Amino acid sequence: MKWTIKNEQAGMLIRDFLQQVGGFSRRILIAAKSDKGNILLNEVRETVRAQLKAGDILEVQLPPEPVSKWLFPEQLDLTIEYEDEAVLVINKPPGMPTLPSPKYKSGTVANGVLAHYEKIGNPHTIHIVTRLDKDTSGLLLIAKDRLSHSLLAKSQQRFTINRKYMTIVEGHMDRKEGKIDAPIGRNPASIVERMVTDTGKRAVTHYKVKKRLAEHTLVEVELETGRTHQIRVHFSYINHPLLGDDLYGGKKDSLNRQALHCHEIRFLHPFTGKALTVVTDLPEDMVKAMNQLSSD
Repeated sequence: MKWTIKNEQAGMLIRDFLQQVGGFSRRILIAAKSDKGNILLNEVRETVRAQLKAGDILEVQLPPEPVSKWLFPEQLDLTIEYEDEAVLVINKPPGMPTLPSPKYKSGTVANGVLAHYEKIGNPHTIHIVTRLDKDTSGLLLIAKDRLSHSLLAKSQQRFTINRKYMTIVEGHMDRKEGKIDAPIGRNPASIVERMVTDTGKRAVTHYKVKKRLAEHTLVEVELETGRTHQIRVHFSYINHPLLGDDLYGGKKDSLNRQALHCHEIRFLHPFTGKALTVVTDLPEDMVKAMNQLSSD
């Protein structure tokens, strides 16, 4: 990561600049100062106590990061929708886990991204910013180093990372657009399932009807909160379960997974602050299901 020092930043110590302007946490600053990190001022190695002048070029190289024992590089056919020095946006297919687990040790997005990192020479580990369930498809935001991840995590806390989903729900939605405001918590009868409950955490889902099919509705969804299974739980709660989502009452006749796809993601770039929007089309299986449902 590299900065050109502006007039108003002249006189700052490198340490203060990195914390106040660069967004470095104390832990990341310690990593940059370590023997395996590198702080360069006009291409000369410097300490964080050096003073900056207008026009100086400050560059920081963070040390390589240890990779989890669960991860290994695996050549997978990943669709990269956007990439620069700080972030990566992957269009995840349905059925692919985001991260490895005891049940899914290979074939994950993380394994494929790690192989991509080896190819491009990125020495860092995987930092997933926006995660998707295995059977949910669509856009995943990934930070390419620990600083980008830290800054994007702060963006999430400020609700400046926004995602829109497309889903096919059973039945016809009465209203063209609306809001579902109902708290979500764990279902005490299941280790996986969530439910609307007065003891749950506040959950708010906004929706717009995009197309009415014979007995189903294509809906665009935007989350105000981010609870586990929020979209699936909320639409089941209002008696419009997602097509294919048998966990929450949906039928699998036309689709063998929940019809849920993250088709748009908007965020502020962690370094430049520029607003970025990435959009992708519906996946083939949802298009096929829509065509079938329209002709029923």
